[in-house]
Amino acid sequence: MKILDRYIGKVVAISILAAISILLAFDLFLALLRELDEVGQGQYNMTEVFIYLFLSLPKRIYTFFPMAALLGSIVGLGLMASNSELTVMRASGVSLMRIVGSLMKVGVLMLVVVVLIGEIIAPFTEKAAENRRSVKISDQITLQTKYGFWARDGISYINIRDIKYGGDIADIYIYEFDDQHRLRISTYAKRASYEDDKWILQDIVQSRITSQGVKSQRVARAVLEDTLLDPGLLDAVIVRPEHMSIWNLYQYINYLKSNGQTAEKFQLAYWTKIFAPISMAVMIFLAAPFVFGPLRSVGIGARILVGTLFGIGFNIINKGFSNLGVVYDLNPVMSALAPSLVFLVIAVIMMRRVY
Repeated sequence: MKILDRYIGKVVAISILAAISILLAFDLFLALLRELDEVGQGQYNMTEVFIYLFLSLPKRIYTFFPMAALLGSIVGLGLMASNSELTVMRASGVSLMRIVGSLMKVGVLMLVVVVLIGEIIAPFTEKAAENRRSVKISDQITLQTKYGFWARDGISYINIRDIKYGGDIADIYIYEFDDQHRLRISTYAKRASYEDDKWILQDIVQSRITSQGVKSQRVARAVLEDTLLDPGLLDAVIVRPEHMSIWNLYQYINYLKSNGQTAEKFQLAYWTKIFAPISMAVMIFLAAPFVFGPLRSVGIGARILVGTLFGIGFNIINKGFSNLGVVYDLNPVMSALAPSLVFLVIAVIMMRRVY
């Protein structure tokens, strides 16, 4: 039986790798077309485009694996069915569930690798990709440290300690220097938002340093004039839940709760990542009914088409439940798990008709 496991695993693994390669190639081509519109802005050239696309590969692999697993499994089993290999296996006494078990073994092995990519490599490379892209497009000198985000704005330096999900920023320090590089004005703003193409600062404390000493004043609201700070530059350092690992999401959720802030989107992202292996396993399991069920007599092209529709449907339902969960304040565990349960029920019903 080990020989059977290895053979089925080899055929399915090659098919899954082929499927994910095709999906990645198509997605990268579309991404390349989008990035061409940005070429020429600042220092963003074709070399930077390819670096950005390369760094974004781990995230794309993690995103497309469920659909690739479904399509690859359908193709792999479909090829064996077309060559009558599955018929020979069944005639030799190999049960349907034994074949499905071999399919799941290779699927779980590949799933483990993909989850490790998504949890360890993708968060780091995606952040690096977005940061490098934003810096090159804006052509500004920036730095991300444990003390927040730093950017040079002419002869001034801006330090933003808190960049909130949604675009608002808080705890902003602005240091303005003269031509002799001497600090002249130090400004602190409790929060700021970007409105009508300009930054609006609120709850401001400003200190002017002169030869007579330091003079401070408080201002409720002010406009940050003549700034080169592009809001798009902050996109690279905004905490995006889908780009964070499970551990970082857990820590950030606790941080938000301890500071009295809402954490629904991050909780949903956390549970979605927790249940991601289940979602991927369901997609692999769903391939069996396509080959042994009602579609066993149709061509491989029809199977791929139906499998693609199922994969797209899963993504739509998954995003739909995510949005509904945030809008209607649904339980994040159920919002994250529901799409997988729906497709698992569909797969089980289809298998019962076969078995």
